[in-house]
Amino acid sequence: MLGVAPILPSRDLAETAAFYTRLGFTQAGLWPDEYLIVMRGEVGVHFFHSPGLDPRRSIAGCYLYVEDADALYAEYQRLGLPGEGIPRLHAPPEDTDYGLREFAVVDADGNLLRIGSRLAKPG
Repeated sequence: MLGVAPILPSRDLAETAAFYTRLGFTQAGLWPDEYLIVMRGEVGVHFFHSPGLDPRRSIAGCYLYVEDADALYAEYQRLGLPGEGIPRLHAPPEDTDYGLREFAVVDADGNLLRIGSRLAKPG
């Protein structure tokens, strides 16, 4: 295998493209009322059109691995994303017992993006 790309629902692909552009992604492809692909570096996230989606009931999400979760959180914090509601930027990154430092973003469609970097191994 060479990679993986999550495929998430979007009520409005143009609005989704605008939101992810704010997050530092570039639009790699848009097929109106069908499909959207955004990229940040080598990481791609795909979206399919789902006009009836209720963001409060969405169970879609993905995990994005980054070099430095703290730096990306600070970048996103400067965007002024709210800390509550949809969309939102969750609390600052925290260390987990499974070896990652992570935070989360919820986009306007209720998709959960967990974003984390690996903790340095002791020794």
